Amino acid sequence: MAYTRGNLAVKEKQTERSYQTQRYRETTKVVTRRSSLPVREKLLYMMTVLFCVAVMGGLLWQNVSLYNIKRQMFNLNTDIQAINAEVKELAIQKEKLEEQIPDKAKELGYVQPEVEGFHVQVPAGMQENNGLSEGNETAATADGVATAKK
Repeated sequence: MAYTRGNLAVKEKQTERSYQTQRYRETTKVVTRRSSLPVREKLLYMMTVLFCVAVMGGLLWQNVSLYNIKRQMFNLNTDIQAINAEVKELAIQKEKLEEQIPDKAKELGYVQPEVEGFHVQVPAGMQENNGLSEGNETAATADGVATAKK
């Protein structure tokens, strides 16, 4: 007897025990065939990919232009700093040269004028009043030097 679900007293069925003889065995193989995509669907996918590539290209172009602008700003800032340093050096050099002016003038023979104003050397033949009236503030002296007062 067969052991069925823990009970040895169960009678076996005859149908389960009898085997039918099979002369051939039928085998089937399932072949799945992928259908090709329709043309419209292919175009839709291709357009979607092209759109994504175009958007990414636009973003990349923007980033490149921003990078160029930032690089130009950095270059200009470095140029400004270099020019400011040069201006400071030139200002220091100017002050040093301005301090040397009185010494150099004395060395060359220049003297401080005694009368305020500027002096003009008038040639001897021009000492007459050529177009000068007496109300004018220019006066000719005996040595041919005219002094104009401010």
